[in-house]
Amino acid sequence: MSIDRYHVITEKNPREIVLLKSTPCKWGRCTFCDYIHDNSTAVEEIIETNRTVLEQITGSQKQLEIINSGSCFELPTETLKDIKAVVEEKGIETLYFESHYMYRNRLDEIRDFFNVKIIFKTGIETFDQTFRNEILKKGVVFKNPQEVSKQFSSICLMVGIQGQTKEIISKDIQIALDYFERVCVNVFVNNSTEIKADDQLIKWFEKEYRFLEDMPHVDVLWHNTDYGVGGKNE
Repeated sequence: MSIDRYHVITEKNPREIVLLKSTPCKWGRCTFCDYIHDNSTAVEEIIETNRTVLEQITGSQKQLEIINSGSCFELPTETLKDIKAVVEEKGIETLYFESHYMYRNRLDEIRDFFNVKIIFKTGIETFDQTFRNEILKKGVVFKNPQEVSKQFSSICLMVGIQGQTKEIISKDIQIALDYFERVCVNVFVNNSTEIKADDQLIKWFEKEYRFLEDMPHVDVLWHNTDYGVGGKNE
């Protein structure tokens, strides 16, 4: 797998961003995700790979986003220590971490360890319970959006999947804008999974929701590498 693991986002919400390796995603059943192929059980190799990536951080934006193929809780302890050292050395003021919703009651462990401002992002993908859990197999159940926003201030949505509807997407976007401080909308790109993109739905979304690009708290990823990290299996 050829992967870019470091990038500097200089436009909207400037920050450095790294894609780190981790141990296998504890959930690992999402039908649309093939980034879990980047996971490994070779912990020492993970640690060394991540150290090489973290060495590129300069602290230029004072913000650092950490992405891995799963949740931040699946990063080795040594990698968390290495991140903390970089945060302290480079004067990072805000950290962004990703976490599956199942870890929602453990977020304070990360906050207490780093002792800097942390923004937690979770991939809900859609607020339609049936589509999220029966089609995408997210394993995420909650009563209402407020329940999610109490734990996570940043939300990830996914649009453009066969079986989704315009109504589902419209409701998802409105809920995300109403209840979350930051929103990331991922336009689905065909990968090695059996889940497929709906090109007509994507064209509709691009026409109807292009305005999201002008909103300072919303990121729209038209391709899964738009953050400047990631790659393809070779």
